[in-house]
Amino acid sequence: MTDLPTTPLHLGQTSALPASPEQAVLDYVPNPRPGKPYLVRFTAPEFTSLCPVTGQPDFAHLVIDYAPAETIVESKSLKLFLGAFRNHAAFHEDCTVGIGQRLFDEMKPVWLRIGGYWYPRGGIPIDVFWQSDVPPSGLWLPAQDVPGYRGRG
Repeated sequence: MTDLPTTPLHLGQTSALPASPEQAVLDYVPNPRPGKPYLVRFTAPEFTSLCPVTGQPDFAHLVIDYAPAETIVESKSLKLFLGAFRNHAAFHEDCTVGIGQRLFDEMKPVWLRIGGYWYPRGGIPIDVFWQSDVPPSGLWLPAQDVPGYRGRG
């Protein structure tokens, strides 16, 4: 990836929450272990966005796994990007797949998957999963271990 900024925008700086996911700038830094297959996991158990129909908040537990290539995503910029969804109205499928695709398109990892475990609205939980391709051979791939919604039982 040749268009990396020389200095991350957010790391070590005061950064405001972006007004929208489109306005969020994700920082990518060089992979400290290039050529070594490994998995990075980010878990966001309190992700929120807005229902595009009612405007009410929707809540999800996101798990993002990726095998880096030349770069890794800087965690503060990822946190700000995910936080920008709290005023963003979109269906669960659009949020989950859109996050995964943006990270994949910009960071260009070897492989990426995202699991969006959405809490019920209207009595139906919706879980959304996306991955870029089959996982690389030999990559240790732990289960995401987010239990399905069981209600109060």
